[in-house]
Amino acid sequence: MAQYFHVHPINPQQRLIRQAAHIITGGGVIAYPTDSSYALACAVTNKDGMERIRRIRILDADHPFTLVCHDLSELATYARIDNAAYRLLRAHTPGPYTFVLPATREVPRRLADPKRRTVGLRVPANAVAQALLAELHAPLMSVTLTLPDGDGGLGDPQVIRERLEHVIDAVIDGGVCAGAPTTVVEWDSGGFVVRRVGAGSVEPFAQPSVG
Repeated sequence: MAQYFHVHPINPQQRLIRQAAHIITGGGVIAYPTDSSYALACAVTNKDGMERIRRIRILDADHPFTLVCHDLSELATYARIDNAAYRLLRAHTPGPYTFVLPATREVPRRLADPKRRTVGLRVPANAVAQALLAELHAPLMSVTLTLPDGDGGLGDPQVIRERLEHVIDAVIDGGVCAGAPTTVVEWDSGGFVVRRVGAGSVEPFAQPSVG
C-alpha cells in the first residue's frame, strides 16, 4: 500500500520530502504534483519502475517519458542547447513547458527518441516538485498522471490514493492540482516549434526562429 505524504504546497516539510526521496532512490514509483498536473515518476536508473508506469498508464514502448530537472543547469546536462535556445529556456524555466531537445550522451538510450535522438525535458515551477528534485540531486523520469479509463488527468491526491494505492509506492499530496498539461515545444532546424498547446503560453515560441 502506498505511503501518503501530506506536504505544505509552498513550504514542504523537509522530513517528508526526504522520506519520499528515499522511496524513489530505493526503486519506488510515486505520484507527485507539478505546476501543470500530477505526474507519475521514478528514478532515471529505474528500468523496472519505468515498466510499472507503462503498465499503470497502458503505454506502448514508444511513448516518451520526460526528464524533470531541478534547474536549467541540470537540464543542460541532458540536452544540447545553443545560445539562442538557451535564452528562451532561461526566460521560461521554471514553468509549465516540456522542451524536446537534442539529447546528450548522458541520456539513457531508453529515454531518447531512437530515430531523432531527442529527449523531453522540463523544469517545474512547483515548490513540492522543486524540493523533491533538490533532495534527490538528480532528475525524475516522469509522465503525466492520466489513466486509460477515460477519466483524464487526476488532480486530486485523495482520488489518486484511492485509485493507485496498490500499484505505486507513495503519493505526495501537495494540494489539488487540476491544471492543463504542459505546452510542448521542440527545437527544430534552428527554431522552436509548438507541438502541443497546454498550460504555458505559446506566444514566446510562435516565431519560426529564435536566432
